[in-house]
Amino acid sequence: MQQDILFEIDSVGVATVTLNRPDVHNAFDDAIIARLIDIFEQVGRDPTIRVMILQSTGKNFCAGADLNWMKRMANYSFDQNVADANLLAKMLFTLNTLSKPTIAKVKGAAFGGAVGLIACCDMAIASRLSKFCLSEVKLGLIPATISPYVINAIGERDARRYFMTAEVFSARRARRLGLINEAVTEEELEGEVESIVGHILKNGPTAVTAAKQLISDVKDEELSDELIEKTSLRIASMRVSEEGQEGINAFLEKRTPSWKLPSTGGEE
Repeated sequence: MQQDILFEIDSVGVATVTLNRPDVHNAFDDAIIARLIDIFEQVGRDPTIRVMILQSTGKNFCAGADLNWMKRMANYSFDQNVADANLLAKMLFTLNTLSKPTIAKVKGAAFGGAVGLIACCDMAIASRLSKFCLSEVKLGLIPATISPYVINAIGERDARRYFMTAEVFSARRARRLGLINEAVTEEELEGEVESIVGHILKNGPTAVTAAKQLISDVKDEELSDELIEKTSLRIASMRVSEEGQEGINAFLEKRTPSWKLPSTGGEE
């Protein structure tokens, strides 16, 4: 029996989550969402995992909501719809706040909720042939649960356009909007993601997690004496930590730090 989601962890701590429903363009339903919540929570708890890749099988990354799920939702009461939407919102929040770095590897189409999945990842690399669409208004709906993450990724001005027009846009446009970081050929996609993973694995695991949290904590703060004090305390605590001491000493002694694995890719 085919597994709808594949979940693997390799020997160096790279977790790969693969949407595996190519026959329906990797569309998701409530069962898939519940399974993704479980997987993302497991990734967050597992200290051996250092980075997570979100990808898919088949031609397309994800078509958003599954048609059969939508048929069921059409008959739901208001309260049932609230519960259903809350499950999707929980999945997106869990992915967005995951303590480990996350990378979306995108090929083919990413429509509707799939754009939310991409926006929730820390980094996104896509094939140049990928297409994107915030398609909800075509169905008389709105991209509500994904909106905080998509607006954060592309900004209010462009969200005003694409939320209301439901235009299909290219990977080149997605990069200019800030939804993805790079657009490469399909042949280059695997290597580009591996290169980013390699860079991450060269860095202190605790420092990577702390750097991710730092962005979340600082981005909406006004520059103030209090913020300056908070950031000073953070760097001071990292400097005296076991990992910080190892990193500084390894640099000064011109040796490899204890966490760095050999041949993990990426430029020196």
